[in-house]
Amino acid sequence: MNHNRPGAGPLTVTVLVFPGVRLLDVTGPIEVFASANEFGGRYRVRVASEDGAGVITSAGTRIGADLAVADVREPYDVLVVPGGPEWESAIKDDALLDAVRRLHGMARCTASVCTGAFLLAAAGLLRGRRAVTHWRQSRQLAVRFPSVRVQPDAIFVRDGPMMTSAGVSAGIDLSLALVEEHFGAEVARAVAKDMVVFMQRPGGQSQFSVRTQLPYSRQELLRRVLDEVAADPGAPHTLTAMSRRAGISVRHISRLFDEELGTTPARYVEQVRLEAARVLLETGDDALPVVARRTGFGSAESLRRAFVRHLGVTPGAFRTSFRTTGTGTGTGTGTTIANTEQDSQA
Repeated sequence: MNHNRPGAGPLTVTVLVFPGVRLLDVTGPIEVFASANEFGGRYRVRVASEDGAGVITSAGTRIGADLAVADVREPYDVLVVPGGPEWESAIKDDALLDAVRRLHGMARCTASVCTGAFLLAAAGLLRGRRAVTHWRQSRQLAVRFPSVRVQPDAIFVRDGPMMTSAGVSAGIDLSLALVEEHFGAEVARAVAKDMVVFMQRPGGQSQFSVRTQLPYSRQELLRRVLDEVAADPGAPHTLTAMSRRAGISVRHISRLFDEELGTTPARYVEQVRLEAARVLLETGDDALPVVARRTGFGSAESLRRAFVRHLGVTPGAFRTSFRTTGTGTGTGTGTTIANTEQDSQA
């Protein structure tokens, strides 16, 4: 559904706000759509509240509204339903649920951010559909609304006209997916780079930034191979294995990597595995041998060599640099620290 055509009018996005809404759930998607307008997208974003008045967010910040829910009378393109920490109270608010139903009834696509999925479910809009919410609330969504097919590891899920996203910042991922759907991958890529965020995060893993650094491939077959590597970097991704999965010869797949991406299959796989290892080191406490196995490097020594070769720092030193923002030393710029003897113990 590419809307990037001459003479097409702007796509209308309506963001519903209510007292106690989470600020980033609202502003994240709005920033994506606003940024897209700078790179060839055409969006008209409006904020609606039940009565047209501004609301106080969970952060204590006031957000103004452009119109009341009752003032929305014509079909439009996208409804965004954010969440909030007090979602348990929100799903008991009949007036709010009626507002969700009314806005959904005129939208071509309805999307939720974080615990906004509870509002969609309580409004009866997710029955029999796949959905996701913040990982802390995934079990509660499944228990309270057993007809909803909860996908706890996804970043966002699309099921027909309904889209749901995981916790808070995943609303940005969802919005980028909509920008790509509406105006193409290049516009979405430009927005991701402008906002300094990942273009997409496959599965439950953080998106590997190598995908935003490489040119967009026009070959559906090659994009499928790239997605398979990014989704499971620890799997065997030899040249032979990739060519077999793609159903083409080793020579053909090597030529596609060279012509489309300007790199070799082996270099691409190593880049993705390196990014995956960085994510695990930044966010987890697994020992280096475990990180190495999960990301396809096999051994801690192979992981160490790759880090030193590409980043100039060992895995242990890299992990240490993410244990603090640097405020204690007066620096918070993410400067790479020197190698430490603790690497062998990490």
